[in-house]
Amino acid sequence: MELGLIGNCSVAALVDPHATINWFCLPRFDGDPVFHSLLGSGTKNPDDGAFSIEVEGFKSAEQAYIPNTPILRTLLHAEGGVVEVTDFCPRFEARDRAFRPRMIIRRIRPVEGWPRIRVKVRPRFDWGKTEPKVTYGSNHVRFVGSREVVRMTTDAPVDHVLSERLVTLDRPCTFVIGPDETLQEGPAEIGERFMLDTQRYWQRWSQRLAVPFDWQDAVIRAAITLKLCNYEQTGGIVAAVTTSLPEAPGSERNWDYRYCWVRDAFFTVRALNSLAATRTMENYFQWLMNLVADARGGHIQPVLGIGLETDLREWQAENLPGYHGMGPVRVGNQAHEHFQHDTYGHVILGAAPAFFDQRLQMTAGEHAFRLLEDLGEQAWALHDQPDAGIWELRSRARIHTSSSLMCWAACDRLARIAARLGLRDRAGYWRGRADVIHRKILEGAWSEERQAFVESFGGRTLDASVLLMGEVNFLPSTDPRFGATVDALSRTLGRGPHMLRYEEADDFGVPEVGFNICAFWRVDALARIGRVEEAREYYEELLGARNGLGLMSEDTSFETNAGWGNFPQTYSMVGIINGAMRLSRSWESQL
Repeated sequence: MELGLIGNCSVAALVDPHATINWFCLPRFDGDPVFHSLLGSGTKNPDDGAFSIEVEGFKSAEQAYIPNTPILRTLLHAEGGVVEVTDFCPRFEARDRAFRPRMIIRRIRPVEGWPRIRVKVRPRFDWGKTEPKVTYGSNHVRFVGSREVVRMTTDAPVDHVLSERLVTLDRPCTFVIGPDETLQEGPAEIGERFMLDTQRYWQRWSQRLAVPFDWQDAVIRAAITLKLCNYEQTGGIVAAVTTSLPEAPGSERNWDYRYCWVRDAFFTVRALNSLAATRTMENYFQWLMNLVADARGGHIQPVLGIGLETDLREWQAENLPGYHGMGPVRVGNQAHEHFQHDTYGHVILGAAPAFFDQRLQMTAGEHAFRLLEDLGEQAWALHDQPDAGIWELRSRARIHTSSSLMCWAACDRLARIAARLGLRDRAGYWRGRADVIHRKILEGAWSEERQAFVESFGGRTLDASVLLMGEVNFLPSTDPRFGATVDALSRTLGRGPHMLRYEEADDFGVPEVGFNICAFWRVDALARIGRVEEAREYYEELLGARNGLGLMSEDTSFETNAGWGNFPQTYSMVGIINGAMRLSRSWESQL
């Protein structure tokens, strides 16, 4: 999907190649999309639900980020000249705290000639159902909805903006979209100052990353993208900033990913930690420990709101037709009702670095460990019980190998944490339980017929999630069963560099596209078993599935290499980082 992401760890927006803002939710990632034309206008006018810049005599466009920032520049070439549009969400440190307002700043300037432009600012509310009431002053326009008010402040003529008149762009102009508050400075002054401060913040943040020698641009862009998916006020991390972008054309596999999956968030913080970006880990640890305390040793659902909300009831926004008319548009996610036993392992895996990483400013000691032990007891009790599994199947339950694997990881990490804290009795207790689960997985999940670990105990179908055995160090890379599994999965699920999730039909039939993180799991597995050149070849091909700005969707079409699914997908961006860290040549060998 040729879209650019801008954001500031409070809000996020998507910008298309023609500089149209077509996705922007308020008051946070999971809120009402006041710009929603990515999923259709909801009216007879396709311009509704968007902030667009039209140039007369349009010829072509080009787009790029300012290096090592999420500040996006679009050049619109037209018969009358060239227009530059710069979009960003302010993000920097002010008064010893993070400044990250619910705001987009859009700067437009003529680069060449006398281009004529038309500005259309058409937010809508309640998932496209409600046209706002509009009030305005000499330099601002207020769009009033039932629960939200959006104010646009500008130094462009307000009359021309309201009338959507075609005018000559003879000087720069700035638009500030945000809360219903009066700006203390003029739009141009704020735009200039906030942009310089935001650029400085991100370039300094990127400068501190411990990047590999190879694929640095890809890794830095992935790291920035992952950070933008972190809602810093609570520490929650969304799986993607969108909802209902279909996994495949017309598939109705349309889900809302604007929530925090414990599983996805673990992989996100681990990838950022590998680059020495530890602050996201600290924020997420606080989110996790609040989750653990709320659970009081009981059930933990696999997905929650970014503010730890538990009720994510799923419903359909009937007014919006969906991406290219491919509905439904879903809000909320039924997965919050699921029992996915891998969740306990991912919570403990996500919390474990806090006990070992001396770079972190927080302290995780025995009290936190005792809270996590309650989750370990849940993992132990559920390690051989049926659940919905990692892929959140809605119509069947099995003893999924990946779920049991993460229950093993929960007990294994608790044993390691206890040893770190000098709690020898507890270390032995959890090591014994981990060993029992380990034996059960080896006995129940291995198929002599398929010569591979299969998707469930006693099953026979293949599932790419068993590759996580390598990621969590369940088996040494030299174990012939692991290598045989990699080969079997490649033969059955591989499609060139891409990978299906599983071979068996699910609630919607057989999957039609490659699931990007599965392909990256295979890259990692191949490297682990010594087939590094093959892994590098696949990795390079997967990088070709990114869009022109270096961002990646959840899924990729085998036939066209087009991106499908919610965007940008944290899992996919994690795969980019992990692959580079695994495969890159060392700095020492090259310099």
